[in-house]
Amino acid sequence: MATEQEEYDQLAFYTLAHPEPNFIHQNAVDSFAAQRATADDKPIKITFALIGLYLCIEKGQAGRQAQLAHMRLARQRKGWPRFTPPAERGSIRVGDVIAAAPGAELDAMIRKWCESVWAAWSEVPQQIADLCEEELGIKA
Repeated sequence: MATEQEEYDQLAFYTLAHPEPNFIHQNAVDSFAAQRATADDKPIKITFALIGLYLCIEKGQAGRQAQLAHMRLARQRKGWPRFTPPAERGSIRVGDVIAAAPGAELDAMIRKWCESVWAAWSEVPQQIADLCEEELGIKA
């Protein structure tokens, strides 16, 4: 049986080779990071994952926009808030995602995974919205 990391690696192979210009790989990266976050993780890891999920779910932006936002944020800010991971991180796991058929079905599962993980972090949306407005000029 594969570990979650091995399942994620399999998904990453799929998303990195995906011809879609929206760069769904970033959505998978952010979902996996937020779902597997621990209190010991660097604040930048969790913050960037949550920003990516916020941009995807709340703002309807593609993974490419999240990636560009991450690059911009990395250049302009050095300190990041610390978020405490919730006990439950979403009902959809990476194994559920890779169980879907490659193509439209798997792509839709990545979106559902993002939604599931974002919903699990229900305590942070306003903080992330404020951060995006302050740092990126994205209105909540």
